[in-house]
Amino acid sequence: MKNEEKASISIMKIICVSIILVLISGIGVMAVSTNLKDVKIVLQNGYELTVLTAKSTISEVLDENNIVLDENQKTIPDSSEEVAAGSVIRIVDKSYNEVQIAKVSEEGVQTTLNELLNNYAPITEKIVTEQVEIPYETITKNTAGTDTNTTNKVLQQGKNGLKEVTYKIKYQNEVEIEKIQLSEKIIKEPVNKIVQVNKVVTSRSGTTSRATPSTTVSANASGQIYKITAYCSCAKCCGKSTGITAMGTKATAGRTVAASSQFAFGTKLNINGHTYTVEDRGGAIKGNKIDIYVNSHAEALAWGVRYLSVSVVNQ
Repeated sequence: MKNEEKASISIMKIICVSIILVLISGIGVMAVSTNLKDVKIVLQNGYELTVLTAKSTISEVLDENNIVLDENQKTIPDSSEEVAAGSVIRIVDKSYNEVQIAKVSEEGVQTTLNELLNNYAPITEKIVTEQVEIPYETITKNTAGTDTNTTNKVLQQGKNGLKEVTYKIKYQNEVEIEKIQLSEKIIKEPVNKIVQVNKVVTSRSGTTSRATPSTTVSANASGQIYKITAYCSCAKCCGKSTGITAMGTKATAGRTVAASSQFAFGTKLNINGHTYTVEDRGGAIKGNKIDIYVNSHAEALAWGVRYLSVSVVNQ
């Protein structure tokens, strides 16, 4: 009887050991079937971690490890790509540009470590402000008509202006790779050069002299160059449409001009050979600027900006 009990216990032990071996084999088969892969993840701050995963894409690996990208980050390779054993996932800033390095050909192209490091150098941005000259323009006043025998007289020397230009510049390895203009600010307006073309006439005695433009009035010889614009009685030009000047007169084309307080009301001015009367003022009329009254806004626009000689008429 005792021999039978011993035999029964031995059989039970054999059965238990067999079951354990089957379970261990099943677990091994399951582990192989899950196809676990070791993947390295490099965070933007340089921290590295290696994980085992059965996921197939980069985005799934990140989700599995509770890694969330912010709006300024991306992965290299792209998050939609598949992962394989030994893959490296790098999390970088979106402005990072990866430089592709050519594979070494069978002939044996050699690449130094310094070249590889230079290709992967980070891109930096700087805000730079530069001062740039504004070239002046040359304005020519022709008083000689179609005559070819002329001489030039410089009435006003030109001067370059100056502006500040702000750029955003990108550098890689201290080399400029992109330059974008952000803004510009005028520091000093350029002064235009004004040249008068005069007709050269020959006297009966055979000597030559330079002719000056004829005038219909007696004016001071020392005329100065003024910036001459035009205006009418509309609201766009004056802010009102009454046509009444600051002097209290009715503005009249061919007679009325607006000038700064350096000229008293009623002063007669010779402007390019025509006599006008100072009857008006203006908020923008300062220094060497004069506004000539015309009949319509279209005429004012057509006049534009002219630089003419201005002198006070002797009375």
